[in-house]
Amino acid sequence: MDQLIDVSLFAAALRMITPILLAALGGAICARVGLFNVGLEGLILVGAFSAILGNYLTGSITMAILFAIGCSLLFSLLFAYMSINLQANVIVVGIAINFLAAGLTTFALRAIFNVKGAYYDKDMKGLPKIDIPLIKDIPWIGDIISGQSILVYVSIIIVILLQIYLYKTVSGFRLLAAGENPTAARSIGLPVRKIQYFAVLLSGALCGLAGAQLSLGNVTMFTEGMTSGRGFIALVATMLGQSNPIGVAGASILFGFMEALSYRLQTFSIPSNLSAMLPFVVTIIAMIFFKNNGYKDEAKKSNGSSR
Repeated sequence: MDQLIDVSLFAAALRMITPILLAALGGAICARVGLFNVGLEGLILVGAFSAILGNYLTGSITMAILFAIGCSLLFSLLFAYMSINLQANVIVVGIAINFLAAGLTTFALRAIFNVKGAYYDKDMKGLPKIDIPLIKDIPWIGDIISGQSILVYVSIIIVILLQIYLYKTVSGFRLLAAGENPTAARSIGLPVRKIQYFAVLLSGALCGLAGAQLSLGNVTMFTEGMTSGRGFIALVATMLGQSNPIGVAGASILFGFMEALSYRLQTFSIPSNLSAMLPFVVTIIAMIFFKNNGYKDEAKKSNGSSR
């Protein structure tokens, strides 16, 4: 047991949690305005590839992150236009975004880098690790919390800021109103479509950060389909957390820890295919347990909010 659960496992779990958490927060924002964003998987994938591409073109970590955010914003804008303006079914649009992202990143990987499967450059630098003064000297806790990438800490700050924004500010209450009852919101003069666009674009920015953490924080490379279902896990975290930032963070911690544990189990002669199932088994269990509180409620809102 000591070999299975130790400090390095929790430190790795914190890295694994971050992409799921950022994407799940994006999904929660969309859900709050009545848009069930199934396209999180594709948005993360675009962010992951764009971060590598931005790093490759500029050699700057800052520009790589901004490039990831920008490209994810373009895809989220496409999602917003089709689901809000054209009133297309958000589930279908989200699935289309996922397929488009998978195909486009695969094509771009071969067209730009002239490689198949994966791109890796030993000279490319990933997200820098930050040592937190005082905390880094605390036994056990310092080894877990300190020395993570900047996006790990940014994700924690975003959770707090979103919680305050949604439940303590006038703008946050308007966003909630636009999703709870769009007809009533329009009757009092709220620009529901603009609020929905804002939410979708914010979701895209968060997914861009999630992709940057995935390709430049957890590893320093890009592989085809490297999201490996994290967008769908983030979607379940959104439902499990009832679109509340604190609740979403709790669900993301569960799924991120399961992912880190699945990698650790591979060192105990457990087949990789079997251990890789662990996060998805937990996800399916969560979906079954919360089947009456998650998808149905969000789908009902999505069907009527953009009209």
